[in-house]
Amino acid sequence: MAMVFFALAVFLFLGLNLDESSPSSASAASSETVEITYGTVLKLMHEKTKFRLHSHEVPYGSGSGQQSVTGFPDVDDANSYWIVKPILGASAKQGDTIKSGTIIRLQHMRTRKWLHSHLHASPISGNLEISCFGGEEESDTGDYWRVMIEGSGKTWRQDQRIRLQHIDTGGYLHSHPKKYQRIAGGQQEVCGVREKRADNVWLAAEGVYLPVTESK
Repeated sequence: MAMVFFALAVFLFLGLNLDESSPSSASAASSETVEITYGTVLKLMHEKTKFRLHSHEVPYGSGSGQQSVTGFPDVDDANSYWIVKPILGASAKQGDTIKSGTIIRLQHMRTRKWLHSHLHASPISGNLEISCFGGEEESDTGDYWRVMIEGSGKTWRQDQRIRLQHIDTGGYLHSHPKKYQRIAGGQQEVCGVREKRADNVWLAAEGVYLPVTESK
């Protein structure tokens, strides 16, 4: 129960700037079959290593020099929360479900920057660099990711395996056990690769999941 109230407190702190439904209607998910909706605040878990998608105010020392994105081993770190948001100009609203093939953005909760990719090389493997970039008033197609559900599911749910494919580069959000030694010691590299592999599958994990509000 304490975790439920903590999650709700985190959500109320966010200020999602979406007017279609009240933050007081948020609920901490207790079922693995809950649907992911716009406005949900979640952690993405890398299926193979169980590390969480993570960012912090530490820039890359190479490549773009933008805010780094890593895989983080601990479950309870607040820098691993991401807000699910629609792309610019979309008609989607808070509480709408997300079908396979939908293009979304992921906003880092703590720094308000967007999960981003481009053609810079990632520091360890030399694949596509994944960074955080922009802010509330700064976003572009480099922040666009296509949700691809593995299996027969049509709508993104917490128990479904997904891939996230970057629109501009075609790379899949990817991680592997290779770890940083200095600026992010113990954290593993997150990068983009252009082919489907077992290492680019993710699952929605901890979070505050908003109820569905769209008409059926």
